[in-house]
Amino acid sequence: MTAAQQTVALDPEALSFADVVAVARHDAQVTVPAHVAASVAASREAVDALANAEKPVYGVSTGFGALAQRHIPHDLRAQLQKSLIRSHAAGVGEPVEREVVRALMLLRARTLATGRTGARPETFETYVALLNAGITPVVREYGSLGCSGDLAPLSACALVLMGEGEVHGPVGADGTPSAPVPAAQALAEAGITPVQLREKEGLALVNGTDGMLGMLIMALADIDVILTTADLSAAMSVEGQLGTDRVFQPDLHHPLRPHPGQAESAANMLSALADSAIVAGHRDSTHLVQDAYSLRCAPQVHGAARDAVAFAAQTAARELRAAIDNPVVLPDGSVSSNGNFHGAPLAHALDFLAIVLADVASMAERRTDRFLDRSRNQDLPPFLADDAGVDSGLMIAHYTQAGLVSEMKRLAAPASVDSIPSSAMQEDHVSMGWGAARKLRTAVANFARVIGIELYTAARGIDLRQDAPAPITGAVIAQLRQTVPGPGPDRFLTPELEETIGLVASGQVLAAAEAAGPLVHVLPEFASGADAPRGAAPGAASAQG
Repeated sequence: MTAAQQTVALDPEALSFADVVAVARHDAQVTVPAHVAASVAASREAVDALANAEKPVYGVSTGFGALAQRHIPHDLRAQLQKSLIRSHAAGVGEPVEREVVRALMLLRARTLATGRTGARPETFETYVALLNAGITPVVREYGSLGCSGDLAPLSACALVLMGEGEVHGPVGADGTPSAPVPAAQALAEAGITPVQLREKEGLALVNGTDGMLGMLIMALADIDVILTTADLSAAMSVEGQLGTDRVFQPDLHHPLRPHPGQAESAANMLSALADSAIVAGHRDSTHLVQDAYSLRCAPQVHGAARDAVAFAAQTAARELRAAIDNPVVLPDGSVSSNGNFHGAPLAHALDFLAIVLADVASMAERRTDRFLDRSRNQDLPPFLADDAGVDSGLMIAHYTQAGLVSEMKRLAAPASVDSIPSSAMQEDHVSMGWGAARKLRTAVANFARVIGIELYTAARGIDLRQDAPAPITGAVIAQLRQTVPGPGPDRFLTPELEETIGLVASGQVLAAAEAAGPLVHVLPEFASGADAPRGAAPGAASAQG
């Protein structure tokens, strides 16, 4: 079954990371189980009862935020919902990526499916219909402070539900989305009737952390591939620079320093170098007493990053079982205000990932630099050039990599330590989690570029050695050489570097390596549908199935 033919059951207690990726990136269709539809209907009955009560209830019969003290009469409540969505759809800047919008819509639909928001069944079903029709609201880059959730992005989606705003239609045969069109036109063409929102539904549609969570889940999927590939590129650097594999032996990691990620990265590097004729050829030599830190300490740095990813995945797994709304419908039918929309848990995890990716990238750049320096590369040509002096080799490829690493260091500055009070000081501490997620997306893209350039360099260095590489590293080079030439005179490098980066980001390099020998993924559920991330919250294992 192809990704486009997949279906995802919108069960709020079973939705997985892989399901989110399938809907966001591959247009999997969403189905609604009968018990979920029943739960949504039951919670709406509770909201209808409160809407008819004399006592004001926040979000049902009052204004919002700093205007919550006003009791809204029945004849103005429909206008209240429209006004909420129209005023909150205030984002500006370039449209964000289609996959981000689809992820946040799926996750908002999942929250509606919990029966804790009080949305009507027809509102919930129409929201799902938008996803299945491939209609993607135009969501602007700037507008969310990450508290009360992702208000402006989610409001742009709710606006389309009302038949207003702009959307991209289904992607074309070439995979590109259509130009923006009025939402009313797209809904009419898809046979979808716009929704007239009623009490509580405006807040139910916009008061969530779904944009932050969606971007975190997709980042985790990408990081699993790239960080596992970084173990391979590091091993190739060790191999090409005549380093030792002894430092990757299990007895030097667990239990001497029992961090799970460190042991996993060391195991990957040892596996990648197994049966290498290059490594065997200098095993008993005395050319170096110890390898440089960027070679010898790679498991410690990569492993620490793995453990950080496990923490972020734990946060995402918990959030994927949450029901983020304010107010929220409780099991007894009451409606209560709360602060669960605050994005701090996600913002911290997103910032943490940007920090550790910058650190791993910085170490990869150091290994690349060693390859190019005649005084440190163990008798390889300067800059791995064919005719040094006439040819510059990979000198400027390293400049490119260094520039990327420098930007990643800037992106590692945490967004979550900032806060600008808003809503007349009612929202006086905000998470900036949306900003953390946006910069992480850039950091992940740059991380693939940095690792791609290291891999390109290491492959050339290994090709220049006389002995054969290990089966796993040899398989990686063979995959690369299908489309990227090996050593030779200077040529236009950009296409070759971009091709290598694409092979890293797409997982093709990793797949070639895994076909030759075993490797441990950062998050095994992305590779095999296995259990939840290490240390996942109790009951969260099903989130990753």
